[in-house]
Amino acid sequence: MKNTIAERILDFLKNYPPFYFLNTDELLEISKEIEVIYLDINEVLFTQQEHLKKFFYVVKDGAVGLFHQNKLVDKCDEGDVFGLRAFVQNDVYALDAKAIEESILYCIPLTIFGDIIQKHEKVMAFLSVSFATNTRNTHLKKNNAFDLALKPNLKKNLFTEVQHINYSTKPITCQENHSIKEAALKMSDYNVGSILITKDHIPLGIITDKDLRNKVATGKYSIDDKVTQIMSYPVLTYPKNLSVSEAQIAMLKHNISHLCITKDGTNTTKIIGVLSEHDIVITKGNNPSVLIKALKKASTLPEIKTIIEKAQVVLKNYIEQHIPLQFVTNIISEINYAITRKIIAQNLQYFEQEIPVKFTWLTIGSQGRREQLLQTDQDNAIVFEDPEKLENTRAFFIKLATKINQDLAFVGFELCPAKMMAMNPKWCLSVTEWKQQFNDWITQPSEAKILLSTIFFDFNFMYGERTLADNIAKSIFESIHNYDLFLTYLGRNALQNPPPLSFFRSFLVEDTGEHKHQFDIKARAIMPLVDAARVLILSHAIKNINNTKLRFEKLSELEPQNKDLYEACSIAFETLLYFRTEEGLKNNNSGRFIDIVSLSKANRLQLKNCFKPIKELQDLIQTRFKLSQFL
Repeated sequence: MKNTIAERILDFLKNYPPFYFLNTDELLEISKEIEVIYLDINEVLFTQQEHLKKFFYVVKDGAVGLFHQNKLVDKCDEGDVFGLRAFVQNDVYALDAKAIEESILYCIPLTIFGDIIQKHEKVMAFLSVSFATNTRNTHLKKNNAFDLALKPNLKKNLFTEVQHINYSTKPITCQENHSIKEAALKMSDYNVGSILITKDHIPLGIITDKDLRNKVATGKYSIDDKVTQIMSYPVLTYPKNLSVSEAQIAMLKHNISHLCITKDGTNTTKIIGVLSEHDIVITKGNNPSVLIKALKKASTLPEIKTIIEKAQVVLKNYIEQHIPLQFVTNIISEINYAITRKIIAQNLQYFEQEIPVKFTWLTIGSQGRREQLLQTDQDNAIVFEDPEKLENTRAFFIKLATKINQDLAFVGFELCPAKMMAMNPKWCLSVTEWKQQFNDWITQPSEAKILLSTIFFDFNFMYGERTLADNIAKSIFESIHNYDLFLTYLGRNALQNPPPLSFFRSFLVEDTGEHKHQFDIKARAIMPLVDAARVLILSHAIKNINNTKLRFEKLSELEPQNKDLYEACSIAFETLLYFRTEEGLKNNNSGRFIDIVSLSKANRLQLKNCFKPIKELQDLIQTRFKLSQFL
């Protein structure tokens, strides 16, 4: 017998992160255990210092406000997740939760959800960002409901808020012998809300607008008294790399609105800036969670384009702070995926024709591998169920895809010059056609077909009916199993770009054309690692891992004898991708071509160190697939 309520819950959850990363069976398993509660307006769900419940919550209808000392700090509406503190703490809530509209909530038990998400890195990454951007306490206690000790990467991401803060680097100061009046006039002249009292550029105390209201306007002190009479001291000081979460926690803990930034973070070194609550508000405007929430509410393409531009600001901040690249790629990929899904959903909503059959939208290439950080061109495809009228159905999906591709181009994902997009009839096929095409590429390989295989075999589900994508993936592995010589051709392709150093250990650069004397970091360094990881993981028949770094991590498990090499390749890949991203942000382009002369000696050495594991990896592939006879 069907569980109608559970199916309704499933239909709702599957449209929102992180639930849309789960398959139908997993979602149904969760949905059966969910409790549904109703809150009247102003009804309290939980309060600060109340012991944590064994649930976290999703808003089905209405809105719930999160409050600190009766001040609204966040509003959760349809599809928003909150109460995640229960995953990582075993003490009490740090905020009050109260319905600010009549609301229906889904209460999701930690036990069943915790067991499922351990298998889903994307879900864990989403929860880490959601928690990090709202947490009020970085202290982890034992006996966590969700065992972070077993997940060091998640633990790092949860409590290392990676948002850069733009603070005032020219703080207004006065001396300890100045009067309150002089300090107030100076604050007024510079239109600031605080002034630092210093001696030899060392902070002694701070006066804010609040001090003037509470201590002077009330008559407790005269405007002619010295600033030392009303200043707050000792000054709370922090280093310049202070994170958003650390700043928020410090302000909440000490009930203050300004922090002093010094050279080494102590109150004995020179002042370099002052950070206010307003600075944090401005900074959080480019916070990933804020961007996702803004995307949910966006209704026009210009609004979505603005969100993409802000996402690039987030990326720039992350790169400048040398945040671990796997975390960065997870965040930017989730934003890009959410934007693509939003555009597809909007087009389906307003499309004038009814969808004839089920379909899935696939993303391929670097975006499919979740390695697209810069706004490069789009690569995608459509798979649709086998219809009765094939060409009519294809015409429908090409028309739909054309509009989607154009909208993606408008917001920042350029049209693919090679036309590897769903609007191209070659990449808009039925399930049977895709299976036939993949089988042809595998059983009758040519140089062109191998190239297409390297692009399409990294596909990832984006939108629609996931089972169609799973069906295609299954057929690929069946074809490879029946014709394993294909892996030899794929291995040979992985050796097409040898290690990018000449006999004299100088960089192999372009010798002609627009990029003469520049180094092609994509073709000569990144793609050899991508191609090698692909053929090796396929040789083990491993499904559903198409990210290059994750492929190397899995290979380290499967082949412990080669663990050191795979770990070196993983580090090299991240280093190369970092270089490319930094170059692209600096020059506002794809970052593919690097002017070696402009690099420092240390950076050139760092790049060269990446090339050694490429050589060793290609030697391994040549031996494993017996490629000497092909070379």
